[in-house]
Amino acid sequence: MHGHRPRTPETARSRRWFMNKALLAAGVAAMATMTGCSSDSADTASSSSGSAAGGMPSGGPGGGGGGMGPGASQVKYADVKGVTTDGTVVEDLYSIHSTDVSTDALVKAAQTFLDGLSTKERTSCVFDIDADEWTAWSNVDGYDRKGVRMGDLTEKQRNLGYALLGKALSADGLTRTRGIMKLNAFLGDSNGGNQKTLTEGHYFFTFMGTPSTTQPWGFQYEGHHVAINYFVLGDQVVMTPTFMGSEPTTGTYKGERITLFRPETTAGLAMIRSLTTAQRAKAVSSQSNGNEDMKAGAGQDNLKLGYEGLKGSDLTSAQQEKLLDLVGVYVGYLNEGHAEVKMTEVRKHLDDTYLYWMGETEDDSAFYYRVHSPVVLIEYDAQAPLFYKGDFSATPSASASSDAGGPGGGMGMGGGTPSQEHIHTIIRTPNGGDYGIDLLKLHLENDH
Repeated sequence: MHGHRPRTPETARSRRWFMNKALLAAGVAAMATMTGCSSDSADTASSSSGSAAGGMPSGGPGGGGGGMGPGASQVKYADVKGVTTDGTVVEDLYSIHSTDVSTDALVKAAQTFLDGLSTKERTSCVFDIDADEWTAWSNVDGYDRKGVRMGDLTEKQRNLGYALLGKALSADGLTRTRGIMKLNAFLGDSNGGNQKTLTEGHYFFTFMGTPSTTQPWGFQYEGHHVAINYFVLGDQVVMTPTFMGSEPTTGTYKGERITLFRPETTAGLAMIRSLTTAQRAKAVSSQSNGNEDMKAGAGQDNLKLGYEGLKGSDLTSAQQEKLLDLVGVYVGYLNEGHAEVKMTEVRKHLDDTYLYWMGETEDDSAFYYRVHSPVVLIEYDAQAPLFYKGDFSATPSASASSDAGGPGGGMGMGGGTPSQEHIHTIIRTPNGGDYGIDLLKLHLENDH
């Protein structure tokens, strides 16, 4: 219908091959798989679907931790119910309405990017609006991806792709995305280079449907430590699930000093430190944060996750504002107009929003937190370094001390010590909101 390629037996075998190989790699000696990625040497080498892992995926062993590796599996689009507390979707949370925030420039940027592709490139990256490709994203660096790879495009084509991201994201969101890509290359360089998956270019665009100001469409941009799912219907936008992470979180790449996840870290600390002793007793788990605590990563589209922690109705008005500030950091990846629309939605459910925390609360502590309501789920998870070893400073004014590292860390499989050097985050829209699924259902029911 929109140039969609159905999943073939070859495709299915390819994905099964990756899963089996990753599972096998998880059981072999850690030192034999330190690079955790393919040995392809040239970032500009031709690739229409990416390369499979040649060792243990650097996203970790899967589960909910962010990577669709061993222990996690893709939910087919038609089977997506969404994140719920008990398996039952809360009804009537979302509706089709005008937001008065134009998507014209976004649609134009998407169409311009597609027009700049060759016929073969375009065919490789355009799918039906309800394609399973929506839920096939992963954080793992060596995952077998579809679509067009940025490293295989011309500079002009790549700039058109960045222009599209610039319309979809806020300035901070675009800077964050580009920073993650650059530190992915920095990580590759720290491990000796010659690893195609650990470069700026190993990120992929796919499109679901055709860019339109009236009909539903969307795009996905993903690679190691980035997965942006962006659904558009008229002037409504849903940008979840969005996964962002990095290892390391600070480094200098091509002369540019990059420090990531300071707003997420400091806003979380500001929120937890605002609580009274009695409130902390409800919000902070007696369980210490582990190496991988994230629940809602790749492959967890039908996650059942009950509310835990301190309820928003138990906060003072000042504390509620700090909670909104925290949510706003993540929602703020989205372009400003649509971010305000989402924050209005979040405010309506503020009393039923829960804050949950594991770990210490010092500036340099490695902790986990979760913000969870009927319409938003946010997770922040400081994990053990997998492949990067270097001095690390948690302060926003960190010096170049982390640039001296090399391969090392704790392999992220129960070993090593979690730190702010390796952070995973995710934001989702529970109860059928992810990928704009509920809006698409309403559109099909009412307009067709």
